[in-house]
Amino acid sequence: MGRGKSIRLADILSDRFSDVWKLLSETTLFLSRIGELPSYENQLREWRLELQNSRKKQEVSQRIRSGLTALRRTLRLQGHDLSLVKQNLIFDGFRNDASLGQGFTRVVLFISSDNIYWISGEENHISLASHLEQQMEDLINAKHSPIRITARHFLWYRRHGNDLTLSGSDTETKEDYAHLKAAGEANTLWFLAKLKNLR
Repeated sequence: MGRGKSIRLADILSDRFSDVWKLLSETTLFLSRIGELPSYENQLREWRLELQNSRKKQEVSQRIRSGLTALRRTLRLQGHDLSLVKQNLIFDGFRNDASLGQGFTRVVLFISSDNIYWISGEENHISLASHLEQQMEDLINAKHSPIRITARHFLWYRRHGNDLTLSGSDTETKEDYAHLKAAGEANTLWFLAKLKNLR
């Protein structure tokens, strides 16, 4: 996040046709999650009051939608993915192989200071970790640059609607899982962005 990014047509259309109250709420929540709410709080409060006091005035709604759309466009150009605000990252204890019947899949995460590398599959966590280590070696050789992994996690995951649930496996220590949970709760959008393709 934070890098320049192109804007998708789907995002523009979503902003244009979403309910203005929904846009306002989602934008407020997103700014809160990235720690930028104080910079925009007065403007957002003003828009909310205007909408409350002039419910039947279409021009007010359109003007506020334009302002929100411009703000969201700026955030996207800064590299933010506003769709992540609709998602939830849930840490749900520990699971075992029985969780396969509940729709969970094994995943191994290697976390560096600026990325999360992952692999998922049906093999056991140790085999998956071995495959991921090989992929990391190949990546390091291709980049000619070291990647310092600061944490390794052996988990179960499940996507259900907007929820991504992560649970520890028998291979994960309680201490490591507690550290992951604390980091994930402190940087939810970063984790969701890095795990966006984990389906």
